[in-house]
Amino acid sequence: MAIFMIYAIICKAQRNVIYNSRIASLQVMVGNNWLVPPITNLNDLAKTPINISFDDMTHEYHRYTYSIEHCEADWKTSENLFASDYIEGFSEGNTIDNIAQSVNTNQLYTHYSLSIPNERCAIRMSGNYRLTVYDDNNHQEPVLSACFWIVEPIAGISLSVSTNTDIDINNSHQQVSMNLNYGPLNVTDPQNQIQTVVMQNGRWDNAVINSKPQYITNDGLRWSHNRDLIFAGGNEYRKFETLDVNHPTMGIETIDWDGSNYHAYVWTDEPRLSYIYDEDANGAFCIRNSDNVENNTASDYLIVHFRLKTPHQTGDIYLNGAWTNDRFLPQYKMQYNDTQGCYEAAVKLKQGYYSYQYLLMKPDHTLVPVPSEGNFYQTENRYQALVYFKGIGERTDRLVGYNSIRIK
Repeated sequence: MAIFMIYAIICKAQRNVIYNSRIASLQVMVGNNWLVPPITNLNDLAKTPINISFDDMTHEYHRYTYSIEHCEADWKTSENLFASDYIEGFSEGNTIDNIAQSVNTNQLYTHYSLSIPNERCAIRMSGNYRLTVYDDNNHQEPVLSACFWIVEPIAGISLSVSTNTDIDINNSHQQVSMNLNYGPLNVTDPQNQIQTVVMQNGRWDNAVINSKPQYITNDGLRWSHNRDLIFAGGNEYRKFETLDVNHPTMGIETIDWDGSNYHAYVWTDEPRLSYIYDEDANGAFCIRNSDNVENNTASDYLIVHFRLKTPHQTGDIYLNGAWTNDRFLPQYKMQYNDTQGCYEAAVKLKQGYYSYQYLLMKPDHTLVPVPSEGNFYQTENRYQALVYFKGIGERTDRLVGYNSIRIK
């Protein structure tokens, strides 16, 4: 079946997943760069490793082990590969040894972290990777899975973004154009050998997968004025910081202590009927405290209260950001308060900087910006493009190209 067909889906397998309620603050980064998706070049891993960290919300020791699997472009496990094809060392049974308990925090937790590559395993092949963590007491049920991408930059990708779209002109949308140059790749059947993904701000809920190109040449593909690659501009992400558990910082109205937990109340988010530029992190988050010392173990947890002033909507409103892992779960779903005339949610989060947006899930499960949040062509967004290739006789998809562009 030809791959050049368009579909936008809420991808569960592509994003990090937390299976156990003890686990919090899962973060996957290239080096220490929290602002970008965890995508790096195969040859750069030694100097910019993939860093994965999380908290177990107890001071009890758990022996956590992890396995690594290579995945196809659609994130199904690469069944035709041996572990030795993509891993140098051990693909499973690796113990997480970097462990530290929280210090002087109300919420007791233990911080676990690991880097890839390490002395037990290293990546040998480009592609999609899923790292799954297990409690050593139960190898049947994972506690989390973390996803990242390894690129071998063989193909050339150029991107451009226009607000003069095939839907409207300088109104509420942005349209991506893309050129793919095969380079040294031997592409004889692009419909079956090439797969593409285009994302907005690293999101998978509105990712465009395998859009049909307008032009096919001997040395590449071109997507120009492609209606599939039109995205709602949305609005700038909102943001707040919880750097101090005793004093409000950016975006926080008040902080309270109820005898058991700290509570941080984000200023009520009012309707945004006109566009105003505000620098943000496009959904990213960074764990830190006011002292910026021992952020991983000295940062406490607070229950953060969100309030969105908007009329009652048909559908459900969710909080969304990298810290929600693009998963639309009950804890991120907002409830309407008829008395206050606003949507409310409360989420337990570790101290730090958080950027977020509100998305409306319609009854048909499509996701759109909440109307009162605004939808503007001027919005600063970053777009990412991934290109996969499977050569004749090859057993899996390789990630052979990646690029990103920021519209501002």
